[in-house]
Amino acid sequence: MSFEVPDDCRYLDSHEWARRENGTVRVGISEFAQDELGDVVFVELPAEGDSLTRGEAFGVVESIKAVSDLYVPVSGVVTATNEDLVTAPELVNEAPYGDGWMLEIDPDDPSTLEELLSPDSYREQIE
Repeated sequence: MSFEVPDDCRYLDSHEWARRENGTVRVGISEFAQDELGDVVFVELPAEGDSLTRGEAFGVVESIKAVSDLYVPVSGVVTATNEDLVTAPELVNEAPYGDGWMLEIDPDDPSTLEELLSPDSYREQIE
């Protein structure tokens, strides 16, 4: 099976994606990750204003198969969380790069995004 890997994102080995959006970085999990998890039933996210350090767990995604930690791809302050996931966690399955996004971060250093996996490197990892 071939999974969508948008070229405008960077990726973590743990299958989170990060995309620059108007000065912030939007974060979610990849199509591959949501497929591996199965039906997502719960998402726990940090609060707006929380300060996160790259590589640390920022929340949890729970599916019918497993509970998995979510890892932050860049250090910074949370500027928004996707409140829709509270009542509709299935958005992660339906549109992982769209309505299923998880949080937005004001990055301490936007250039660290370039240190993440490129789309091509991520594609190689999940093949």
